[in-house]
Amino acid sequence: MSFHISNSAADIAEIEKSRFVDAAGLDIDARDRDLLQRQRELEELDGTTKANWEMIKKLTVCGVAFLNDAYDMFAINIVAMILGFVYFNDATGSAQNTVPKKWDTLIKIAVQVGCLLGQLVMGRLGDKVGRTTVYSASLMIAIITTIASAFSSSMVKGINVFVVLFIWRVLLGFGIGGDYPLTATIVSEYASVHNRGKLMAAVFSCQGFGNVLAPIVGIVVTACFKSSIDTDVLNLDYVWRIIIGIGCIPGVATLYWRLTMEDSKRFQLETAKAAAASADEEMLREKLLAKQQYAEGRGIEASAATSAEYSAPAANRTVPVVRRAKTFMQYFSEWRHLKVLLGTSIAWFALDVAFYGINLNSSIVIDAIGFAGDIVHDKPSHFIIRNCLGSIIINLLGSVPGYWIAVFTIEKIGRIRIQLMGFAALTVLYIVLGFAYHQILDRSVAGFIVLFTLAQLFQNFGPNVTTFVIPGEVFPTRFRSTAHGISAAMGKLGAIVAQGGFMQLKDRGGKNAFINRLLQIFALFMLVGLLVTFWIPESKGKTLEEICDESEEYY
Repeated sequence: MSFHISNSAADIAEIEKSRFVDAAGLDIDARDRDLLQRQRELEELDGTTKANWEMIKKLTVCGVAFLNDAYDMFAINIVAMILGFVYFNDATGSAQNTVPKKWDTLIKIAVQVGCLLGQLVMGRLGDKVGRTTVYSASLMIAIITTIASAFSSSMVKGINVFVVLFIWRVLLGFGIGGDYPLTATIVSEYASVHNRGKLMAAVFSCQGFGNVLAPIVGIVVTACFKSSIDTDVLNLDYVWRIIIGIGCIPGVATLYWRLTMEDSKRFQLETAKAAAASADEEMLREKLLAKQQYAEGRGIEASAATSAEYSAPAANRTVPVVRRAKTFMQYFSEWRHLKVLLGTSIAWFALDVAFYGINLNSSIVIDAIGFAGDIVHDKPSHFIIRNCLGSIIINLLGSVPGYWIAVFTIEKIGRIRIQLMGFAALTVLYIVLGFAYHQILDRSVAGFIVLFTLAQLFQNFGPNVTTFVIPGEVFPTRFRSTAHGISAAMGKLGAIVAQGGFMQLKDRGGKNAFINRLLQIFALFMLVGLLVTFWIPESKGKTLEEICDESEEYY
């Protein structure tokens, strides 16, 4: 059964003409008209472009959420560097002031593991319990675990500070993970069709500010302790704890607004529609049970009676024809729907292998361009501040501009074109950087910086933004948060594969000697992302109901 939106009296008259009432007194076409009314309300919602306080509040909360998430995720680069000075300053040779690879990997991969779990669990709960309820819970988890992370320490007997920090950051990641599917669904369901992509991209692009804020805080806090650090390097123990602890401030500042947010009208209407379909199905079940009992009382075979009801012409049936809502498994068991979920998931996975492989190890790039300094002979405060400055420069050159170019072009160019363009550009750039890595660095550091900056630009003016936006639009309201969570979790799986797998090979053959091979591997993943993008429909200029024909949600 399909439904269309119309305001004409002829359409209503046609519905009146075909009306019939079943034996249970259930008006079938009244439900159709009820759905028509709901669709009109959604059409009015999609046509709304006027900004109001509720919109400003939601966008502020969601934007701060991603700024906070990015800060918490990428501040670990600075923290790991400081932990080397605190816990390994008495090591010898190249191991001095450097966190061993196994502990460095453990603390950097922790948030990604937690995010993967949080995206799956919180995404599903967002559809079942409600968007804003779960959204508030995820923030409270993040605040508590951020504070706990800042107080991590070694036990007198047992696990060391790195294991304790890993545990708390996994739990922190669980809270952060909920922000991805819930922020996307909240913004997409609240925004109008004309600015939905722009608003979703703008909220996500606040990640760029979080990426820059982390090294800025690192510089400020380190500068405040500079004299004491130069006197006793162990005073850096205060610095890394303060850097982590500051990560809870944006969340605390917006907690009240999160707690007072309401679910979108679209989600409320969808919840009511699903409840009505369930009520209809329950009524049908009760009616069939009564007919079976009546048939058994008259000695008639129950199955034959029921079969006769369904085989009768539609106009003569007394058994009501109800819309049954498809389950998640029923909906995605159809290839035309499954391929979209696979497309969004694999594309995000492919992107994050390279995105987190590079961004969680930005010190490698900073060192490659000669900006890092000497970790053994430089003063710790000087070394840390210099690396933080290098991180700021890298982000401001390509990452932050890329985010906002995407924001201002996504409604003009379209999501799919931006994603295809980004993956194509990244494939070429990683091939060039991978196969000519040493030659470029030897001949021109400036040339390497230009190419790396372009790669950062096309990550964000490309699939890093669109892999977040698209899953918030191309799935039905009843499954949107769950499906977005699955797609995002696949991205975090890519981050885990990059950090826990590929980046363990970077020193194969010498310090950072395998980086060129890793860039070649990243190019292959970009090509995979390019190919699976063709499975995803374009959502520009369409309402959420047009993208996902809601008649497909029922059988």
